[in-house]
Amino acid sequence: MTTSTALLKSPRFLPLFVTQLLGAFNDNLFKNAMVLFVVYSVYSSEAEEARFSAIASAIFVIPFFLLSALAGQLADMRDKARIIRMVKLCEIGIMLVGGAGLFLAWQGQAIENLAIPLMLLALFAMGVHSTFFGPIKYAILPQHLESEQVLSGTGLVEAGTYIAILAGTILAGWISVEFAAFGVIIVAVIGYVAGRQVPPAPPLITPEPLDFHVIRASWTLVARTMADRRVYLAIMAISFFWTIGAILFIQFPPLAKNVLAASKEVASLFLVMFSVGVAIGSVAINMLLKGKVSARYSPAAVIAMAIFIVLFQILCRVWSQQTGPGLMDVATFISHPLADLLLLLLLLIAVAGGMFVVPLYAFLTTFVEKSQTARTIAANNIVNSGAMVIGSLIAVGMSAIGIPIIEQLLFVAVMCLGAAWLGRLLWLAERAAVPA
Repeated sequence: MTTSTALLKSPRFLPLFVTQLLGAFNDNLFKNAMVLFVVYSVYSSEAEEARFSAIASAIFVIPFFLLSALAGQLADMRDKARIIRMVKLCEIGIMLVGGAGLFLAWQGQAIENLAIPLMLLALFAMGVHSTFFGPIKYAILPQHLESEQVLSGTGLVEAGTYIAILAGTILAGWISVEFAAFGVIIVAVIGYVAGRQVPPAPPLITPEPLDFHVIRASWTLVARTMADRRVYLAIMAISFFWTIGAILFIQFPPLAKNVLAASKEVASLFLVMFSVGVAIGSVAINMLLKGKVSARYSPAAVIAMAIFIVLFQILCRVWSQQTGPGLMDVATFISHPLADLLLLLLLLIAVAGGMFVVPLYAFLTTFVEKSQTARTIAANNIVNSGAMVIGSLIAVGMSAIGIPIIEQLLFVAVMCLGAAWLGRLLWLAERAAVPA
């Protein structure tokens, strides 16, 4: 029996895995149902569509920047399982608000004045939900698992996250808005039930007073956490990756609509392929490293990602010269002679990304004291969220000054080289720390 198979049967891991999977699924079902509806049914220009997609992404990650320090303190100083139950209960209320916004959008009532504001409010609240759940899903692993199981557990959590993104994205692209409105509420209820099965995970240190001054707490947490050079490099590399990811996810819907002349179902298919690829990369790197936590292959993985992005951009440019009038449905898109190669390149971009980032997350959870793990992940989330906001602003800025979506892909490819440089520095620091 493989480590991964054993973990999926373990009561120490399975409830957390299911809870995390359902949460990621709900995030993406709701967010993509909202974004695809607005991009395809409300706005009619590439710049407006990219701007809304960027605004939605920024709204979701802002709570990570503001509240991750408090979330990390709570996770390290309180029972993690209890926090999970409280967070999942809040998700039900959040999705009642978000579901109302989706339902109003379906009815065509007060779309810009009420439906979209309600949906954005729920999206912000789901960002808060994920901010408090995020440190726990990684920090609880070293507490519930053996040291040799942590990389496998981290890989499964990452793979499960992207499988959930896959499922949520597929549904968002294919079901009607009213079904999404009810679906997100039902999934939130199921997630709460699953969260109640997570075994207790009491704090490993004596609880200290919580610092509710979010700016001071965030600054102090990041400064202390990143004092260790290896942790600093891992966080910076992960953040660089998520800047790239934020730009790509913002680009996909308008790229599908305006460059490839494809329907929202095809835009959903793009996000699906990306999610499948990261899941494959998450599992593949665990097999390649044989359970050892190391950044050895991260630089090569992200360089490969850059090459695949350039090839994807070239293919999009050729494609844009061949499309006819009207938006293609999935069947028409798949029948296009370049479709298979386009989807393969998208898959390979994501596989390389998964192979780059998963060992870095495992690094953060294994190279610090278990009592500090949640705060380390929280510090990582603060820097990551800032990087994703920067990525959103970059995407908006490029669109605002008239750089076509198809050309923005080349900028993303260049950014991959920065991530490769950081990954190499981490690998060298890792080697230097090994006793001769």
